[in-house]
Amino acid sequence: MTRHGRDPVASANVASIDRLLEIMATLRNPEGGCPWDLEQDFASIAPYTIEEAYEVDDAIRRGDLVGLQDELGDLLLQVVFQARIAEEAGHFSFESVVASICDKLVRRHPHVFAGAVIEDAAAQSESWEAIKAAERREKGGAENPLDAVPIALPALARAAKLQRRAARAGLEASEPGDGSIGARLFALVREANEAGVDPEQALRNATAGFLESARASD
Repeated sequence: MTRHGRDPVASANVASIDRLLEIMATLRNPEGGCPWDLEQDFASIAPYTIEEAYEVDDAIRRGDLVGLQDELGDLLLQVVFQARIAEEAGHFSFESVVASICDKLVRRHPHVFAGAVIEDAAAQSESWEAIKAAERREKGGAENPLDAVPIALPALARAAKLQRRAARAGLEASEPGDGSIGARLFALVREANEAGVDPEQALRNATAGFLESARASD
């Protein structure tokens, strides 16, 4: 800390974020901004946001920390871009996005910020889901926890999340048992969940292994 009580590292970080926000505002400025950036809206940017999230995942899987730094910057840009579009339309700002996630993190970690006692990571996961359910009720959202699972998730990831949510909520539902490929995949997802394996990531790893093997034999 300095003698004025300010952390110079934190101040530098704030300055970096401010610069990024200023660059985004300049790109979206109708007078002298970038024509491509000016044409974008929430829907047109969404596919890039998803793509950048997968690029982050790929860098992690490959152990490419230099690439990870770059990809995290690209993902941060997506947040700044969407927030800028929202601010221009009078909906919300980047600052309100940051405030929202800060409030959420504090609210969902009562054992850290409010003196609650949670024994381990498993108990924290249960507490997190309980708090999320309470938040949905307060907002008048879906009572059924399965309704909150995004339909846009990749099929394997969505099946895995639906199964985990149903198990935590004690919900019983008949599973597809017609012997179709879809039914067998759904059963494999359950097998992965029971083994503590992320099926989406497992398939991505297997695909990467196949690609490496195919390249080696070329």
